[in-house]
Amino acid sequence: MRAVTIADKALKFSVDSPEPEPGLGEVLVKVHAAGLNGADLLQVRGAYPAPPGSPADIPGLELAGEVVGLGPGVGRFGIGDRVMGIVGGGGQAEYAVVHERQLMPVPAGLDLVAAGGFPETFTTAHDAIVVQAGLRPGERLLVHGAAGGVGTAAVQIGRAIGASVVATTRHEQFDAQLEQLGAEVVTRPNEHHGFGPFDVVLELIGGENLGEDVKALATGGRVVIVGVGGGIKAELNLLALMSVRGRVLGTTLRSRPLEEKAATARAMEREVLPLVERGRLTVPIAKAFPAEEAEAAYAHFKQGGKFGKVILTF
Repeated sequence: MRAVTIADKALKFSVDSPEPEPGLGEVLVKVHAAGLNGADLLQVRGAYPAPPGSPADIPGLELAGEVVGLGPGVGRFGIGDRVMGIVGGGGQAEYAVVHERQLMPVPAGLDLVAAGGFPETFTTAHDAIVVQAGLRPGERLLVHGAAGGVGTAAVQIGRAIGASVVATTRHEQFDAQLEQLGAEVVTRPNEHHGFGPFDVVLELIGGENLGEDVKALATGGRVVIVGVGGGIKAELNLLALMSVRGRVLGTTLRSRPLEEKAATARAMEREVLPLVERGRLTVPIAKAFPAEEAEAAYAHFKQGGKFGKVILTF
């Protein structure tokens, strides 16, 4: 099968990778599209290896496609069903094996290219701001790095919940698009204080942002850290955190066991997919590349100034 592969910390497009076979409770998915994520860049550099049981040499944390094979005991899906989901790795290949409990049906009205960029970003955003941080209607949400995949998902989910959303981005050209997605205010990094205090801060940059995040918290506020592209270390004023009875949370999806990944998928089916079906959530796509152009896609992903997802298509 065709696949994006990693060898000696470099990308290569292979046309003869072995096709996986579904095991107990697993389905074989013919992949139509797979989104790129920051973890893929780390994996290429050797800094974020795939968890046990996932392909070590094929990146890709999310995919969408059609079920073409069933392993023993599969009951949720049948041949021909349109599905999407998070995987531990191996998503950027023509075929992938996924446990049926990690998969979700693709809602009507969502095409498979957009669906390829939906699972990781929207599940990450929903799990971070709703499940972990407990965002509620009427609260104020601050989203740092809002123009990326998780950021655009979080802005939309926050709006759908009934929260007031403030978004930050370095790129003024994206202000109008973020407002269309539901941000009441779009501002530059570190210029958000006049729009707070905030009940929840989604931190997609990391690094030095953390100290300013705590300063911007309302009483009982929560900071949830999902991205650390801006650095993995920060200095924190503990007295400032204590004074507002604040909390700092960190989360990731990839390393979770099957039971927990299945729980996130069921939460998405209950609370998020109905919003997609009603047209309230969209997947902004910066650019889609044929999988054969994976190197160009990764180079484009690394660049700043993008709005939404970079997608590989098969």
